Amino acid sequence: MRHPIAILAVLPLLAAAPPPAAADARLRAIVAPVSPAQLRRTIATLVSFGTRHTLSSQTDPKRGIGAALEWTRGEFQRSSAACGNCLTIVDPSETVTGTRIPQPTRIRDMVAIQRGTERPNDVVIIQGHIDSRVTDVMNATSDAPGANDDGSGTAAVIEAARVLSKHRFPGTIVYAALSGEEQGLYGGKVLADYAKAQGWNVVTVLNNDIIGNSCSSDGVCDSTHARVLSEGPRSQGEGDLSKATHSLGGENDSPSRNSSRFLDTLADRLNIGLDVRQIWRTDRFGRGGDHIPFLDQGFPAARISVAVENYDWQHQDLRTEGGKRYGDTIDHVDFAYLAKMTKLNVAALAAIASAPPPPEAKVEGAVSNDTTLTWTAVPGATGYVVRWRRTDSNHWEESRSVAAGTTRIVLPHVRVDDWVFGVSALENGWESPVSSAVPGGAFKPWVAPAKK
Repeated sequence: MRHPIAILAVLPLLAAAPPPAAADARLRAIVAPVSPAQLRRTIATLVSFGTRHTLSSQTDPKRGIGAALEWTRGEFQRSSAACGNCLTIVDPSETVTGTRIPQPTRIRDMVAIQRGTERPNDVVIIQGHIDSRVTDVMNATSDAPGANDDGSGTAAVIEAARVLSKHRFPGTIVYAALSGEEQGLYGGKVLADYAKAQGWNVVTVLNNDIIGNSCSSDGVCDSTHARVLSEGPRSQGEGDLSKATHSLGGENDSPSRNSSRFLDTLADRLNIGLDVRQIWRTDRFGRGGDHIPFLDQGFPAARISVAVENYDWQHQDLRTEGGKRYGDTIDHVDFAYLAKMTKLNVAALAAIASAPPPPEAKVEGAVSNDTTLTWTAVPGATGYVVRWRRTDSNHWEESRSVAAGTTRIVLPHVRVDDWVFGVSALENGWESPVSSAVPGGAFKPWVAPAKK
């Protein structure tokens, strides 16, 4: 039961956070050019390389993973030329061996970097894996179209670069086509290692994997939802954080989970015909994706995927059995749905790159009728929004705006036991994701405090 008198007594001189109408109008204009026809052309080209298996040829100019990566480089170069060479294109790589890579193999990603005009070290990443496979994960020769898994995610990356490179943002946007996902999430690790080596402050990673089909193998169709999967307690540092989390909470408030909330709220506001269904686990049951290597490094990351997967079209040899067609072919892609999924990504990238990074928040109030919230000052922030919600609530419920220069407030008659608290940063009407005031809630890799 709510206690309205107590809530009304909270900081009566501060107004609630204003609706971001101007920012949302800007985002709708930015995402408008996303083209289903362009997405189709991209996937058709990716499929034309026959197979993009990680162990396929890296030198054949027409077939295999190497040809697909070089074509992607060309698409990034085309977008860069149209924006006055605003993209820096790199192809970080590592040579690896593993259970699914028996011989030393170069795992190479194709990456375009759109550097921010004010905060080039604050980075948001969109990625999809370009490699494909059939039933036998070691089969590098058979045709593996990979139209949806993950031609759809790669197409979203290339389309995002085409659309967003026409604009300028304070923060940096990174567009990445990754290799080696099907062989063990190697491409995600290559890029996570590269991000760490560059010293990037990765605000969040949007991993798009299987985002283009709207009908499942049991006949259920859903073109109005996206699934966003995110970890609860953060995995990096979890052992050290577990005791504090057990005492102070944070099981549902990792930065990745707050990235998921950000996407959900954004989709609701933009009204693009797509609702986010938050899935509260790191990935689908017993499965994984290229966001996980980023989580291992301490970077916030979430997976975006279709509402319903079709297992007849995923990891399958091309064949017909009992009148049923198997295989990941382009005719199974719903391009109107893929365009909506891409628009959600483009909007999130633009919003996060326009806002300052989230602050680091802390809360106090044990054995008190009041709660005190403090946070780190964010350079360039023109204000902050303090948010809180009941511990059993999914979304932030209450909010108060705070002027720039303020990094501490007291919430009278709000008892810390009953709420989860967080803070976001504002700049020129753009709001960052919320950083929860819980152990490990900061949007940066967790560092254990020095032992006394």
